[in-house]
Amino acid sequence: MKRLSLFLVGINLLFHQVEAQQVASPDGNIQMKFALESGTPVYELSYKGKQVVKTSKLGLELKKENTDAPADFDDFDTKANLNDLELTQKASLYNGFEVASTKTATFDETWQPVWGESKNIRNHYNELEVTLDQPATGRQMLIRFRVFNDGLGFRYEFPQQNNLTYFIIKDERTEFAMAGDHTAFWIPGDYDTQEYDYTKSKLSEIRELMHKAITPNTSQTPFSPTGVQTALMMKTNDGLYINLHEAALINYSCMHLDLDDKRMVFQSHLTPDAVGDKGYMQAPCHSPWRTVLVSDDARQILSSDMTLNLNDPCKIEDTSWIKPVKYVGVWWEMITGKSSWAYTDEYPTVQLGVTDFASAKPNGKHGANTANVKKYIDFAAEHGFDAVLVEGWNVGWEDWFGKSKDYVFDFVTPYPDFKVDEIQAYAKSKGVKMMMHHETSSSVRNYERHLDQAYQFMVDKGYNSVKSGYVGNMIPRGEHHYGQWLVNHYQFAVEKAADYKIMVNAHEAVRPTGLCRTYPNLIGNESARGTEYEAFGGNNPNHVTILPFTRLIGGPMDYTPGVFEMEISKINPDNHSHVNATLANQLALYVTMYSPLQMAADFPEHYNRFPDAFQFIKDVALDWDESRYLEAEPGDYVTVARKAKGTNNWFVGSVAGENGYLSQISFDFLEPGKTYTATIYADGKDAHYKTNPQSYTVRKMKVTHKSKLKQQLAPAGGYAISIVEIEK
Repeated sequence: MKRLSLFLVGINLLFHQVEAQQVASPDGNIQMKFALESGTPVYELSYKGKQVVKTSKLGLELKKENTDAPADFDDFDTKANLNDLELTQKASLYNGFEVASTKTATFDETWQPVWGESKNIRNHYNELEVTLDQPATGRQMLIRFRVFNDGLGFRYEFPQQNNLTYFIIKDERTEFAMAGDHTAFWIPGDYDTQEYDYTKSKLSEIRELMHKAITPNTSQTPFSPTGVQTALMMKTNDGLYINLHEAALINYSCMHLDLDDKRMVFQSHLTPDAVGDKGYMQAPCHSPWRTVLVSDDARQILSSDMTLNLNDPCKIEDTSWIKPVKYVGVWWEMITGKSSWAYTDEYPTVQLGVTDFASAKPNGKHGANTANVKKYIDFAAEHGFDAVLVEGWNVGWEDWFGKSKDYVFDFVTPYPDFKVDEIQAYAKSKGVKMMMHHETSSSVRNYERHLDQAYQFMVDKGYNSVKSGYVGNMIPRGEHHYGQWLVNHYQFAVEKAADYKIMVNAHEAVRPTGLCRTYPNLIGNESARGTEYEAFGGNNPNHVTILPFTRLIGGPMDYTPGVFEMEISKINPDNHSHVNATLANQLALYVTMYSPLQMAADFPEHYNRFPDAFQFIKDVALDWDESRYLEAEPGDYVTVARKAKGTNNWFVGSVAGENGYLSQISFDFLEPGKTYTATIYADGKDAHYKTNPQSYTVRKMKVTHKSKLKQQLAPAGGYAISIVEIEK
């Protein structure tokens, strides 16, 4: 009997060994292993021989079929005949599998984005495709792994089949088992907001710090004392940088991570809908990619193109109308409280089509008035900006928020003091575009009812870009900002906009996952805590040194930098917020916070006070042939150099956190044999984000590819450099 047991153990080990599959990155540094353990799919990941992800389970749990409901109109007894065991089996897409087949492939291409950090992007990976059969149910699931030089992407695929057609996801059981108690840069897991400051802590400390990390927001639904959001940045004790995220989020719920802090294992946590379901699927279909970036060099995390490469190629045939945009706007004055979005304070409530705004008494604070807008148009024209954003131009702002109001805006009717045609004609005469604003107040049903009309209005009036917003709790009620229903809405709005040749900058939407490759008219998102919070009490000083490692992994952010007046009380005496940055730091953000959409957020009069510093904002490019990350450490500093598209000019930006930083860079990215003029905008020697944020210096020097620079950054400080070739 003992001999038979040993024989069976040997057969079992052999069986597992046969099933184990391995695939490496093209450079061989990353190794991914896949296997079945007692019918459960598992994987593990290593980098240069170090464990990145320990053995981790894969799969999904489906919602059990309702035995009280009819199967269909022709057969009312089928489901009633299923016993509990059969229901449990049918709910499992996480065990009971056998490997049906495996395939490997190698892929290598170079593609050109419509806009981006680089002119050319290489997409090079080795792939393992594992087809799994589930004999007890007659179902099949495929797991596709792609290993790049900078990380791993994998997803679940559900082929066309008879025994898996329509199904509801109860939970996704993807695990990421960490090899230690890593240092993490995290924000609370939440179904409705990402607008939190980052907390730096050990994984084991998340639970005790969660309560403090959850700060108030207009709509928020935290779900777990150890739940965090992606992209999650971590650093191990032995110097590995690990980033967990997802790519190509389409027709699926946004993924969070729930930590088992006893075992240091993250499990995927999907955003539920109003009735608690996590996703409605119809085969053939697939999940988004789950991604693991890893390197022993933080700069390689920032320079990774893996998220973009896991998305489909561009689906818009004619992209000639998609252009980067540098803009100013009627916005900061409302954020700081100097002006209002609403036209009147006369009514406690308003109804579109009923309230007579023409007869209403103006409140005298409405920012979106014709005369004020013309001042911004003049400023934009004088300084070479592409567009002017105006918020609060359309009727309905008097009771837009917090009322669970369905018909809140119509997106086409202006207030009496905003003359659409006059403003448009004036902007056109100055060579400036107007940027539309669509705040939905999260009444998404209402927005979709009006979307064609709203986009056609834009086309008719000459607007080619829109900033959309989703502030507040969702309508349909009970839905969440990051659930499948809303993910599909955001996608619908972007695709519909492409039909009208409109570029979209969506705020409060789901965090980006690289979809800007497929739909490059998605030129920006907020989806994180941006500059506006500097007027709501301030961001942490290290915030902008973390965002490139987290939020920006999925795509560009409309961070709205460029604030020169740090004391908000000088704008609004009732607001005592302070911008936690130096002026030089604000300049550097135009390079370190990559986006083809960049706003100069402050008032024209503040820029007129510092014309030499403002020159950098005017000069800095939006689109790039090449990007080089020179220095990086999450939470401490980021330094990047970028070559402007179609030129030989470079721009450099460097930002520091609370402790400041001594930056030391080489200009070896410049072309040998050429000489350049570098204009350096840097913190003054006495600069400090709290006490002396407006202390800065501007100096010029000649540089070549052999030049070096040592520059001290103040606490929450920075520097920015424009580099122009000297023509012979």
